[in-house]
Amino acid sequence: MASKHGFKKSPSGLLLAGSDFQLKQVDTASAPGFSGKKRDAEQVLSDRAGRLAVLQEQLFAESKFGGERAVLLVLQAMDTAGKGGIVSHVVGSVDPQGVQLHAFKAPTEEEKQHDFLWRIEKEVPRHGMLGVFDRSHYEDVLIHRVHGWADETELERRYQAINDFESSLVEAGTKIVKVMLHISPETQKERLSARLGDPIKHWKYSPGDLTERAFWPQYMEAYELAFQKTSTEKAPWHVIPADKKWYARLAVQELLVDAFESLDLGWPKGDFDLAEERKRLAAS
Repeated sequence: MASKHGFKKSPSGLLLAGSDFQLKQVDTASAPGFSGKKRDAEQVLSDRAGRLAVLQEQLFAESKFGGERAVLLVLQAMDTAGKGGIVSHVVGSVDPQGVQLHAFKAPTEEEKQHDFLWRIEKEVPRHGMLGVFDRSHYEDVLIHRVHGWADETELERRYQAINDFESSLVEAGTKIVKVMLHISPETQKERLSARLGDPIKHWKYSPGDLTERAFWPQYMEAYELAFQKTSTEKAPWHVIPADKKWYARLAVQELLVDAFESLDLGWPKGDFDLAEERKRLAAS
C-alpha cells in the first residue's frame, strides 16, 4: 500500500547507488516505488511542496538562533536530463531567501590556477540554507576521465579529495543529497530535437551537447566509477530514472524531505518574555 506521499518505499533506499551499482540495471523510463500516473505525481508534488517549504523555513529559523546546519543538493546528469526542472519545480517551492543556488560552468582562468575544489568550497551552503549545485565538483572526475584530461593517479587523488571534502561538510552539519538524473540516449535525442524545433528553446541548445553525446558510453562508465569511489555512508549517491520528468521531480522532492526530516527540526523559541511583549503591544 502506498504511503501518503505516494511511494511504497522511501526513495532514499530504493534509488541508492552503492559501490557495485551498474547503470544498465536502471530502466530510465520507470518510476520505482510509485504506482500512480503523471496526474497523481503532480498532485503529490504539489501536496508535498508545503511540507518541504516548512522544513526549509525551520532550518533557516534555526540558523538565526545559532544553528549551524545546512542541506546541500548535488545535481548531476547528462544534458537535457531535467536539472533545470528540478530547480524550478522542486527547489522553487521553498522561500528563495533560504536557497543558495550555484550552476558550475567550465572553470575560469583564475579557477584553473587553483585545485579543483577551490571554487566549490566557496559555494558551500551557509548555515540555515538549502544549497543546490547544478553540476558540481564531480565534473572534475567525469569529463576529465572521459576526455583524458587527468591521468589515473590524479583521478584517484580527486576521488579521495571529494570524499574528504564531503565528510568534512557532513561533520560540520551539512546534510548532502547527491543525485544523478538518468535518461536514455533516445530520450536525450528527442529532447535535443525538441529544442532545435522550437525557437523559444534555442537558447537552451548548445552545439557542445552533441559533442559530449558522442561519448555516452564513456560517460556512463565514468559515472559508475564515481559511484564506486564516492558513494559513502555519509554522502551516498542516488540514481533517479528521468525519462519521465514528473517522476524525477517527485523523487528528488522526497529525497529532500527525507534529508530535512532526518535533522529533526523544530521551531526555535523566541528569546523574549511572551507575556511582557503582549502587554507592550496592547499598550502601544
